[in-house]
Amino acid sequence: MAAVVAATALKGRGARNARVLRGILSGATANKASQNRTRALQSHSSPECKEEPEPLSPELEYIPRKRGKNPMKAVGLAWAIGFPCGILFFVLTKQEVDKDRLKQMKARQNMRVSNTGEYSLYTRTWLGYLFYRQQLRRARNRYPKGHSKTQPRLFNGVKVLPIPVLSDNYSYLIIDTQAGLAVAVDPSDPRAVQASIEKERVNLVAILCTHKHWDHSGGNRDLSRRHRDCRVYGSPQDGIPYLTHPLCHQDVVSVGRLQIRALATPGHTQGHLVYLLDGEPYKGPSCLFSGDLLFLSGCGRTFEGTAETMLSSLDTVLDLGDDTLLWPGHEYAEENLGFAGVVEPENLARERKMQWVQRQRMERKSTCPSTLGEERAYNPFLRTHCLELQEALGPGPGPTSDDSCSRAQLLEELRRLKDMHKSK
Repeated sequence: MAAVVAATALKGRGARNARVLRGILSGATANKASQNRTRALQSHSSPECKEEPEPLSPELEYIPRKRGKNPMKAVGLAWAIGFPCGILFFVLTKQEVDKDRLKQMKARQNMRVSNTGEYSLYTRTWLGYLFYRQQLRRARNRYPKGHSKTQPRLFNGVKVLPIPVLSDNYSYLIIDTQAGLAVAVDPSDPRAVQASIEKERVNLVAILCTHKHWDHSGGNRDLSRRHRDCRVYGSPQDGIPYLTHPLCHQDVVSVGRLQIRALATPGHTQGHLVYLLDGEPYKGPSCLFSGDLLFLSGCGRTFEGTAETMLSSLDTVLDLGDDTLLWPGHEYAEENLGFAGVVEPENLARERKMQWVQRQRMERKSTCPSTLGEERAYNPFLRTHCLELQEALGPGPGPTSDDSCSRAQLLEELRRLKDMHKSK
């Protein structure tokens, strides 16, 4: 209708009126557009209408409605950031812990491999002998009179003389004073042993070697050559240098009034022997020369055996009398008693012995001999059957149907702890 009116006006009134009519027409068009917008808004609010709304004119401004703040937004943001960070921190920490454990395992494995390799070089090659000779020279220069002051024990016609050699070893002379005959035990420094033989004015007729290690057998060659009638005793399983008279378990060596029994105690080495001097002929205490099987409050490392083997050897010693004197192969008393205090801190017998040992060592006096009765009271390696020690170690092997297996496990754990204690 508006178009007809506009056409008529254009024909009747000319160009002037045409401009007026165009204004009217544009107003009508604007009104129509406004009506269309209204219908579009109504169609949005009504779910029944499915027609697409017309786009809004650029002349209209859309003002969004403000929403209230969400109080959980900060919590959600913190959770979204913190949870992944926590997971990442846990993973990284676990990786570091695993790396540390792996390093410790590799270090222990390398230590075992290194110890095995060094031990093989020491016992199976001439490098071990050269190392022993170097130790001998250094010890002679550092301790010209020996590393400790020793006191002989004199019984009814029998004398036991400890000889300090190397940096912490002991050799021994067992002398029949009436016959003037002597037996040397583990003469690692032939010069020191020969000096004692000349001082005592006795004739060396036998060498008793506990095992093959150079710090126990290094003097066999020189002494056996110097004393032509001297016999060298030891286990044939151990490869002892210059061995002339092999011994087995319970064999007896007789020299004058001396009756010395060999006891097989494998573990430290395959053919390790200890020697028991019978006290009956001279009406005195028996004497045990233990080599590297047993020390004051300690025992030797298991180089060529198992924990079960070492336990059996220690039980052989436990069967001897409490008054048996223990003459060990090394001066390890202070260190061993320190370790015993770690595993049994409430052991009063150990505490009393430690005080005595410290007084002795302050004056560089020897701590041997002890007695097997004393050792049973504070030596942890002889106490694997004691409930107190098992409790002191905390969660350990625990009781099992096989008591010997449980004790062997405890002995192995003690040896591991002792090695760690020494390395600190």
